[in-house]
Amino acid sequence: MKLYKLLSIILIMIMTGCQHKPVFGQQDKAGMLVETNINDQAWGQQGYKGLKAIQEKFDMDVYFKEGVQTLQGTRDAVNELVDQGVTVIFGHSSLYSNHFKQIHKEYLDVQFIYFNGGFTAENVTSLNFSSDAMGFFGGMVAGEMTKSNRIGLIASFEWQPEVEGFYAGVKHQNPEAKIELSYTNDWGAVEKALSSYETMNRKGADVFYPAGDSFNIPIIEKAQADGNYAIGYVKDQSHVAERTVLTSTVQRLDHVYVSAMERFLDDDLPGKPLTFDFQENAIELGEYSPAVPSDQRERVEKAVKTYKNSGKLPNEL
Repeated sequence: MKLYKLLSIILIMIMTGCQHKPVFGQQDKAGMLVETNINDQAWGQQGYKGLKAIQEKFDMDVYFKEGVQTLQGTRDAVNELVDQGVTVIFGHSSLYSNHFKQIHKEYLDVQFIYFNGGFTAENVTSLNFSSDAMGFFGGMVAGEMTKSNRIGLIASFEWQPEVEGFYAGVKHQNPEAKIELSYTNDWGAVEKALSSYETMNRKGADVFYPAGDSFNIPIIEKAQADGNYAIGYVKDQSHVAERTVLTSTVQRLDHVYVSAMERFLDDDLPGKPLTFDFQENAIELGEYSPAVPSDQRERVEKAVKTYKNSGKLPNEL
């Protein structure tokens, strides 16, 4: 009997030793809630790119839900994702700050991560882009390239940091330039944005910065048709109109998604907002138009390098 028990123990030890450890991240599944859709060629599409980067890097199952805008819609989507085994949910908008604040205690086994907000909790993390710098450098290019000294800035919301940054960048590069500013108060208000464009165009604006989601491409296409210039937003939009798009203020959401997931898997998400900028390679400028002179490109690239090293914008030096 003693021999039998000893053999049994040895057999269990051998079997345990032969078991494979789980693949990194394999036990987790990731989900994403999108306020609009993943084919908007701007913010939503960049979020989906980030989710796919997680899938590829961690060999992880991923899911997404589009058009999630209300609190009840968020709760329904979260329930569906949790039923599919999702353990970390990205809310791809500041909209989800309030939603996650209200429901996070109902899902203590789920890690919620959202963008652009200040609310955090034990299972809620906020990811924030320090977007004033990207706006500043885009503004430098616009201020240099305007011939009429009139620039059109069409943004979604007044709180966007890149708006103030763009204004400061234009004025730093070209104090004589005047900036026409309008807000749509909606990420996807295409008609309202185009109406603002037409008004600014009639006033002589010849460089435009469409800082929103669905209306970026339509405004770039209008600028191209009218012989104006534009600054791309969120992703490199030089492919839309290579000569028209002077450069783009790019947010590398794929880098941020992967970074957040790495910290989640390492149990290293802090109970405070995380901020990403040029220094983390989360923000960059896109391809330059052939219309931008080489000396101007070099000035901007030098300014970006200085900012990455010192944390100071050109108007702060």
